[in-house]
Amino acid sequence: MRRFSLWLRGKPVVADSILAAALFVLEVISSFQSNVPWLFLVVGLALCTPIPFRRSYPRIVAAVLLALSMTSTIISWAVDFTLAGHPALLGLAIALYTLVAYVGRRQAAVYVVALVADSVLSISLLRQGIIESAGIAGLIFALAWITAEFLGARRAYDEEVAARLAVADYDRERSAHEAVAAERTRIARELHDVVAHAVSVMIVQADGASYAMRTDPATAEKALSNIAGTGRQALGELRRTVALLRVEQAPEELPQHGTAGVARVVDMMRKAGLHVELEQTGQLDDVAPPVSLGVHRIVQESLTNVLRHGGPNPKAWVRVERHDRDVTVVVTDNGSGGPEFTHPGFGDGSGHGLVGMRERVAVLRGTLDAGRRADGGWRVRARLPLQFDD
Repeated sequence: MRRFSLWLRGKPVVADSILAAALFVLEVISSFQSNVPWLFLVVGLALCTPIPFRRSYPRIVAAVLLALSMTSTIISWAVDFTLAGHPALLGLAIALYTLVAYVGRRQAAVYVVALVADSVLSISLLRQGIIESAGIAGLIFALAWITAEFLGARRAYDEEVAARLAVADYDRERSAHEAVAAERTRIARELHDVVAHAVSVMIVQADGASYAMRTDPATAEKALSNIAGTGRQALGELRRTVALLRVEQAPEELPQHGTAGVARVVDMMRKAGLHVELEQTGQLDDVAPPVSLGVHRIVQESLTNVLRHGGPNPKAWVRVERHDRDVTVVVTDNGSGGPEFTHPGFGDGSGHGLVGMRERVAVLRGTLDAGRRADGGWRVRARLPLQFDD
């Protein structure tokens, strides 16, 4: 049963179709009280038909249900259904719930006014118990609004928690990848030192041996022996170093590159509760992958810092500009918090984010400036050349 419930969450049209079918079953039962059962069922079917699409087209469905409700009232008054009510009119409360939960309170308030007008029309034409009918209708609509507020707040909370967990996982993965990259850089430096030192020694010894070959064979033989020893030692160290590199490294996902990658990071931060405005000028899709990834990492790290240290209501502005020779990235925030502030749900940062950005920009032969502005906000500005020596 739980598995079926989880499946229905991903199939809103199917779930709402089941709801509409249940209301139509009640319509069939109520039709026996009508003088014209077939016409009663036709009206009931019309009232149930829009409900499966309430979450896809909430405004249209609400308007259609309201029009059908007024039509059913006029038909009941003209044909005299012995005042048998349509159970499918509960769809009005469902539409009100949908507007509050998925559209907004303002549109829902306008719809409430229209529902009041519809109720007044129904009571005045059918002349059922005015106080009783108005009280029941008001109670149902109030319950629909309150339920939508409660479930909407709960859903928003769950989505924000899920977004924050996604950001945290994303940040941990980034830290892990950067730690691996840093270790590989260290190994590459050691490899360079080993090879460069060994080759330099071997070149010097070989030059000496070539001069001493005829005049001092013993010295030449000793030099050749040193060359062999140095080569064997370098080969051993080289094998040990290369063995450390024989670990598969997960490649960077392509969606992280380019214009879409920056928009993806901004969207993730928005879901986590950070108000971000993004402005992109020019395309990054044809930029070299190292430069594009550098832009992606700078935006990601800067927004993560704003989310962690930006205070209770952080706001950030991201501007990415593609020029003929370089790409400029500027990330600013409103400075509502301070360095001592850490956002709930995140641990203290390692403090290496800015250092990592500087190192990445330096590798790309770019420049980076970061610091507090005069109004208290923080700004990170990076310039990455499109052509660099890798």
